[in-house]
Amino acid sequence: MTHTEITAELIRDLLRDQHPDLADHPVRLGARGWDNQLWRLGDDLAVRLPWATQSADELLRKEHAWLPVLAPHLPLPIPVPQRLTEPSERFPRPWIVTTWVPGEPADRAPATRATEAAGTLAAFLTALHQPAPRGAPAGRGRGGPLADHAERFAEQLAEATERLLIPDPDAVRAVWDDATAAPDWTGPALWLHGDLYPVNVLTADGTFCGVIDFGDLCAGDPACDIAAAWALLPDGAADRFHEAYRPTPDAATLRRARGWAVLRALGGILIGEAGARGRPGGKPTWGPPAQATLRRLTAASGR
Repeated sequence: MTHTEITAELIRDLLRDQHPDLADHPVRLGARGWDNQLWRLGDDLAVRLPWATQSADELLRKEHAWLPVLAPHLPLPIPVPQRLTEPSERFPRPWIVTTWVPGEPADRAPATRATEAAGTLAAFLTALHQPAPRGAPAGRGRGGPLADHAERFAEQLAEATERLLIPDPDAVRAVWDDATAAPDWTGPALWLHGDLYPVNVLTADGTFCGVIDFGDLCAGDPACDIAAAWALLPDGAADRFHEAYRPTPDAATLRRARGWAVLRALGGILIGEAGARGRPGGKPTWGPPAQATLRRLTAASGR
């Protein structure tokens, strides 16, 4: 895969070539994600271009196909793709122009108003978690059986333990073992965000104001998304979320959700430590919310 360096000048050239009506808007970097770069385009739009992975092309096409269908039914703003651009000689991959969603990522500005945040997150996921149509995209391992991730869990737990990043590995393993022993989801495959890390949920004034990065949008078990309550909400607020979410999650779904939360937290802790030590691919802001997630989960399991 050849890499093209993405700069403001390149984006302006691409816009002049293919969307000249947008070429005069100011361009500035918004964020660099795992798969895509996001560049602000004026005040209300953004350009989303693949850069780090081959799979990013497919993720952008998926967002362009499905987000305009979902957005009108959701109570929080999400990025709505406006235009899809095919590969060209200047940039050999597809890219999209999408709406810009204002707010601060929750890994940098966590929610602090517990009641409002729990209610807002529950309303968003209640609205999103509707039966997906035939032909809905499959996830990259999201929304399926938790047991499929047992090897990754074991590897991450071993690495985090070896690096002395978690105080009680046995308590973490107990949460995982209980989650994987829970009955599987038997309901319809529901629409899922699939990647509700704090970096993909935006806050303002202590509560949530938007959700971004739907590259892992898929259909499956809602426990995958319900897990986000442990990562996104202040201490003690997960129960408020569970009370507000509809339909009220059954005990098995909550057990599986805790397993998804543990799995994500271990990944976040390792990525955070890599960032703190300056290693490639590391993101130092991922560590603190991931550590808080594990603390909440292991404290709850000891009750």
